[in-house]
Amino acid sequence: VQLVESGGGLVQPGGSLRLSCAASGFTFSNYAMSWYRQAPGKERELVATVTSVGRGIDYARSVMDRFTISRDNDKNTVYLQMNSLKPEDTAVYYCKRLAGGFWGQGTQVTVSS
Repeated sequence: VQLVESGGGLVQPGGSLRLSCAASGFTFSNYAMSWYRQAPGKERELVATVTSVGRGIDYARSVMDRFTISRDNDKNTVYLQMNSLKPEDTAVYYCKRLAGGFWGQGTQVTVSS
């Protein structure tokens, strides 16, 4: 199992980013996938989950109506569209396959003016 995140970077408050997580080594379409994040000095927290068929669920209250999780089973990729970004969204964002607890290496998102 390999999960590789990309798309992080520095963005101004109110801006947008789209994170991608490319999966390999397993039958991607069979598994729910999640995005987590960890801010400095804080515990890792669940951001959102997408079911195997593409339904977004379990959004963190702090990102509801701003972030959207999705997936493309043909491309073996899960996405996190982040809009109206705030400084408190600054964190390392991780992709996770829930079954088996496999993690990617993370991608840094920094929201700052």
